[in-house]
Amino acid sequence: MSKVQVMDHPLIQHKLTILRDKNTGTKDFREAVNEIARLMAFEVSRDMPLQDVEIETPLVKSIQKELAGKKVAIIPILRAGLGMVDGMLDLIPAAKVGHVGMYRDHETLEPVEYFVKLPSDINERQLLVVDPMLATGGSAIAAIDSLKKRGASTIKFVCLVAAPEGVEALEQAHPDVEIYTAALDERLDENGYIIPGLGDAGDRLFGTL
Repeated sequence: MSKVQVMDHPLIQHKLTILRDKNTGTKDFREAVNEIARLMAFEVSRDMPLQDVEIETPLVKSIQKELAGKKVAIIPILRAGLGMVDGMLDLIPAAKVGHVGMYRDHETLEPVEYFVKLPSDINERQLLVVDPMLATGGSAIAAIDSLKKRGASTIKFVCLVAAPEGVEALEQAHPDVEIYTAALDERLDENGYIIPGLGDAGDRLFGTL
C-alpha cells in the first residue's frame, strides 16, 4: 500500500503554479516555497499526539489539549531543502534543525554524502526530511539511509514535487517512511528532471541559474 500523500489544497496548488512558472523570479520563488512549506507543515503534523492538561481560564479550571509524544526535527537535504525550513519552523518553532548534504557523482550518478550535522537525540524525534524535489529518489534514499544509521526510526519525507519513479524507489527502499508531496507529476525525462516539474529548485531558490 502506497504511503504517498498528495496535498491538493487549493492554496498549495495555487502557489505551486507560481513555482512552476519559468517567469517567477528568485524572490517570489523563495517566498512561494516558504509559504507552501508552512501549509504542508500543517498537514504533516495532523497526526501529532495530544494529551490532556489542566489549565485555568479567566473563568474556570478546564481540561484542554497540548502536544505530546516525540519532539520534531526538520532535516533539509542541502542545498535546496533549506528553502523549506523557515516555513515549517513558523508552525513548529520548537523543532530542532539538522542538515544532510548530498551531491551527485557525475560519473556514477550516485548521491555522495558530504556533510551531516544532526541533533544528538534524533533517535527520540519525529524527523521531517525536506527537499523540494523527489526525482529519481537517490538523494532522499541516501539521506534516510544516513539518518537510520545514526539511530533515527521515525521519519517522514516532505517535498513539493515528486515523480512516480522517485516515489516508487523511495517506497521500495524505505517502506516505513511516509511521503508528503504537493504534486505527483507525470514522469522523469532522459536527464532525470521531473516533467512538468519546476526546473532546478536549488538554482531558482538561490539565483544561481
